[in-house]
Amino acid sequence: MAVDIRLPVARKRVTEAVTADTTGHLVAPGDTITADSSFMRGHGTYMEDDKLLASVAGVVERVNKLICVRALKTRYNGEVGDIVVGRVTERRRSAEDELAMRSYLQEGDLISAEVQAVYSDGALSLHTRSLKYGKLGQGVLVKVSPSLVKRRKTHFHTLPCGASIILGNNGFIWLSPTPEVTEEEAGGFVTNLEPVSLSDREVISRLRNCILALAAQKMLMYDTSVLYCYEASLAHQIKDLLKTEVIEDIVMETRQRLAEQEG
Repeated sequence: MAVDIRLPVARKRVTEAVTADTTGHLVAPGDTITADSSFMRGHGTYMEDDKLLASVAGVVERVNKLICVRALKTRYNGEVGDIVVGRVTERRRSAEDELAMRSYLQEGDLISAEVQAVYSDGALSLHTRSLKYGKLGQGVLVKVSPSLVKRRKTHFHTLPCGASIILGNNGFIWLSPTPEVTEEEAGGFVTNLEPVSLSDREVISRLRNCILALAAQKMLMYDTSVLYCYEASLAHQIKDLLKTEVIEDIVMETRQRLAEQEG
């Protein structure tokens, strides 16, 4: 029977730049964020005894003098312009519309789309009018908390490791091999069903485990953090990225690189 044995090693120290700043820290309800009265209270916070306290469990964020706490576990509330990934379950419009759409999409298809409108009851209107949206082909879907996906100018990325990623604001992340043709040549509803090579599957599997590692450590996900975590993971086998001690190591190295980049 094979047994994994990990010998104790000196853990890399995180620079003071990572730990000294309040921004990015995890807090629980009732924790003191700051006693500096010059800061303004944002959502997820409240004042008590001249101190700014957290009202929810989450990550501290600061914009100039405004401090807020972004909840780690929250229901996705869509905003116009959000990129979402989801699965077609049913159609609710007229029979003519449903019949026309069946030539493009079927129930069970995975798609990427953009939020066009948000209704008063919370329902979202989606569109796939751009060629970069539409049916998703072969790849891997990873689900994380929506609060961990950082809002950016673009959520579609082609990573230098040889894979493409869609970071849905709703917490659904799509990983796929980098297409050989551009979106303009292919079109949003054309899918590639060719067999995926072993090397592409290994890259996607590694990325998938890196995203789960970042989620386990409550780190924000965007193209840079995912890429840095992938590069930190190259010292380990793909299956070992599911081990707690390996997760802590690669995420710590990722956090270190991000701090050095920002600092």
